[in-house]
Amino acid sequence: MVSAPNVLTAEYLASRWPRLYHMAEAGSWRSIQRRGLLSTTALLDLFEVDDQERFAIESRRRPESVRIIHAEHGTAWIRDNKPINETVLRRTLVGMSEEEWYRTLNGRVFFWLTEDRLDRLRDAPSYKRRAHDILTLDTAALLGLHGEDVELAHLNTGAVHPSANYPRGLGTFRTIPKYPWAARLKVSRTEPIVELTVPYAVADMTSLVLDVETR
Repeated sequence: MVSAPNVLTAEYLASRWPRLYHMAEAGSWRSIQRRGLLSTTALLDLFEVDDQERFAIESRRRPESVRIIHAEHGTAWIRDNKPINETVLRRTLVGMSEEEWYRTLNGRVFFWLTEDRLDRLRDAPSYKRRAHDILTLDTAALLGLHGEDVELAHLNTGAVHPSANYPRGLGTFRTIPKYPWAARLKVSRTEPIVELTVPYAVADMTSLVLDVETR
């Protein structure tokens, strides 16, 4: 592997983490092929969810997964965000409100850079007894199409544990050129990036996905 550069580039990112991983509900792949991989916000737009229901889904903690229904598009499930401890979130959130933080999360599509992170999610109590479609993507191909929009995070933004004491909020998600790469390498050379995200949706998934496996 090429030694880590002083400034992060898309080329290095793709060479060090050539595969990306996403966990979707079992049976979702056919819909993803047709519509793309949608963020919660994009899915709510597609399903024309009204303001009151939408606010509860998009701007608040979801203790359980939520089913939405549309006359044309059928049924979709929006995953819960149980791992967010709201007391700790309030204490550690910087530069934005809780509502803004939830909207920030719900407005993007998330990918793991390692199978270890994927497996941690799969083994979580809420998911370990359920089948999921596991999507493996070509990192270079995704960056070739969406590199300017990609935003990275140094932590698992969907989980706020009771013992967490590090800040999150404004500035958690950064584009590749603005990512604090050198600083993160000093903290963790083995995992300087945890999440790769694309705002709103990835429309061209068929050209990016290398493998789909139901586990």
